[in-house]
Amino acid sequence: MENHFKDRRAAGRALAQALNAYVGQKNLLVFALSRGGVPVGYEVAKALGAELDVLIVRKLGIPMQPEVAMGAISSGDALYLNDQIIKLTGIAPEEIDSIVARERRELARWEAVYRGSRPIAAIEGRTVIVVDDGIATGASMRAALLALRGKKPEGIVVAIPVAPPEAKDRFRDIANDFVCVLTPFDFHAVGQFYEDFSQIEDDEVRDLLTKAHAEPH
Repeated sequence: MENHFKDRRAAGRALAQALNAYVGQKNLLVFALSRGGVPVGYEVAKALGAELDVLIVRKLGIPMQPEVAMGAISSGDALYLNDQIIKLTGIAPEEIDSIVARERRELARWEAVYRGSRPIAAIEGRTVIVVDDGIATGASMRAALLALRGKKPEGIVVAIPVAPPEAKDRFRDIANDFVCVLTPFDFHAVGQFYEDFSQIEDDEVRDLLTKAHAEPH
């Protein structure tokens, strides 16, 4: 097996093969995390014959290093905070509140941009496969799963192209299954396993979601 993917669409096709056991299953729903998870999720949903929807997740970066996540928020008003990182960095509660409020405003904007007037897909009683382009800290994925768990799905599957070997253990308490194509020991960042890891633009997200909703499933 190659240790990298050409791009996110190629990663999605590889991930769909790893999810072959779910082909043809009734009441199957693929939730793709915005934005990078959408091209991956599009290929997965198409291969499995499943409905595709987007789950908006916003990382909560620490003030001096915004690329470092102290938690995340997602659609459904879910909030996940990493107490260990917060303690190590000494972030004040009022700083956390300010960052959460700012990211909630941005999340609302993304909801309007990507979903428009279309309601979120029905979740109760369905097997939900949650897809992203990879997992590093896992904060975004955990926020997504917390949002979904309260909606009474039949089961939750975490599905990603690449993650560190220990990632599976982080979700044992909240997911029913964990499917990953690559679990390299030399993992440093998701992007190192993609030839093309360029930013996904809003137009591409909207186009893929519109295309997916027009296709039979």
